[in-house]
Amino acid sequence: MKSTTAEVDPGSYLLSRTVDGFGFAKQEQSNSTEALSKNRPVDDHPNDREQKRIRKWRKMIGVGGSDWKHYVRRKPHVVKRRIRKGIPDCLRGLIWQLISGSRDLLLMNPGVYEQLVIYETSASELEIIRDISRTFPSHVFYQQRHGLGQRSLYNVLKAYSVYDRDVGYVQGMGFLAGLLLLYMSEEDAFWLLVALLKGAIHAPMEGLYQAGLPLVQEYLCQFEQLVKEYLPMLGEHFTQEMVNPSMYASQWFITVFSYSFPFPLALRIWDVFLYEGVKVVFQVGLALLRFCHDDLIKLPFEKLLHALKNFPAEAMNPDKLLPLVFSIKVSKRLEEFKREYEKRKERPLPHSLPPLSSSGRLDVLMDAKPGDGSGSNYSNHESPLPYNVEEIRPHGGINRFRSAGYSNVSFRHEAIDIPLRVSLNSIVSTARKMHCVVLQQSSLWI
Repeated sequence: MKSTTAEVDPGSYLLSRTVDGFGFAKQEQSNSTEALSKNRPVDDHPNDREQKRIRKWRKMIGVGGSDWKHYVRRKPHVVKRRIRKGIPDCLRGLIWQLISGSRDLLLMNPGVYEQLVIYETSASELEIIRDISRTFPSHVFYQQRHGLGQRSLYNVLKAYSVYDRDVGYVQGMGFLAGLLLLYMSEEDAFWLLVALLKGAIHAPMEGLYQAGLPLVQEYLCQFEQLVKEYLPMLGEHFTQEMVNPSMYASQWFITVFSYSFPFPLALRIWDVFLYEGVKVVFQVGLALLRFCHDDLIKLPFEKLLHALKNFPAEAMNPDKLLPLVFSIKVSKRLEEFKREYEKRKERPLPHSLPPLSSSGRLDVLMDAKPGDGSGSNYSNHESPLPYNVEEIRPHGGINRFRSAGYSNVSFRHEAIDIPLRVSLNSIVSTARKMHCVVLQQSSLWI
C-alpha cells in the first residue's frame, strides 16, 4: 500500500535554536568544552575505550540479539553489572527490546500493530491529539506539527488504547511512548509498551493508569514506608510538615522519571528499570532524598515541596546518584510492604491521591512545570495544538512504520553547536524514501 503522507521537510527541524546531543533544543548556549561534553551523547565519536565497550556488548548480544538469552543464562551477573554501567547509546533501542521481552511479543504477533493503527478506532483519539504537543515539545523529533514524530506518537498511543480498552489512554503514557520512539520504530515502541503494562518480564504496570490509579496508590504507600524506615528523621519531618509522596513522587512512577528529569539520567534509569523492574524507581527516589537530606530537613512546607520538584544539578548527575541508588537494597522490604498493603487495602488510605477528572487525565499529579524552573528543561510543556483527528490520523501506508529497529536519538554531530544534521534514510520495508531524523545505524544492523 502506497503511503500518501507528505514527506517530512528536513529544514523544518533546523530551528533557530541549536540542539544538544540528544536532540533537545538548548535553552542556554555555551562554548565551553565542559558544556559541550555534557551535551554530547555517549556514542558520538566514541573514543577507543567506548569502542571497546561497544564491541563487548555486540559480542554479548550477537547479531540482531540472537545470542542474548544464552548469554543472560550463562552470565547474569555480568549482564546486570554492564547494564548498571549504562547501555551504549547506539545499541540501546535493541537491548531495551531484548531485556523487556517486547521483541518476542512482536515476533509472535505479526500484523497486529497494523490492524490496530489502520483499521480500528479509539474512543481516546481526541484526548491523545490534545496531549501530543505536550510530550517532549523541545525535542526536534516532536516539534513539527503533524510531523513524523507527532504522527508516530499518536499511532502508538492510539494502538495501545485499542489493544487494551480497559486502560485506554491516560496522559502520562505519552512520556513512556515518547521516550521509546526516540530509540525504536513505532511497532517496536508499541510492543515494548505492551510488555511493560502487561508484564512480559516483570509485574504488570497497567494499574498505574487504570481508574483510581490502584498501582500508584500502592507504590506511594510503599514509598512512604520506605522513607520512614530508611530516612527516619526526614520521614518525621515530612509528617510534621504534612508532606506525603502523592505531592511529589506520583509522576516518578507514572512516567518512570521521563517527565521532568534530565534526559541522560532518565536513560540510565530506564536501562536498569527495564532489566530489574520497578524497584529501581523506589531506589532512585530514596537516593535523591538521601542525597539532599540535610537540606530538605530544614525546609518548611512550601519550600520543601519546591525542593522536592527541583533537585540540584549535582543530585541529577548519573555518575554521582546511581552508585548511591545501587547501594540501597529494597527488594525484600517491598515484598513485605506489598503483602501488608494487600491485607489492608480494603481500608481507606491515610493519604489518598487526588481523584482523576472526568476525562481521566492526570493533570493534578503531572503538575511540575519544567519550563518555569521546576525540573529539567527536557520536557517543557506548551499549549496543545489545535489538531483534529483527520489531520493526525494515518492515511494508509503501514509499511512506512513497520519495524526494523532504528534509533531516533543519538545524533552524529561534527560539532555539538552545529545544527542537527538531518539525513535521508530509507526505513526497512518501505517502498518509498522518507525524510527522518537518523541518529545511529539500526540497532539490528550490528
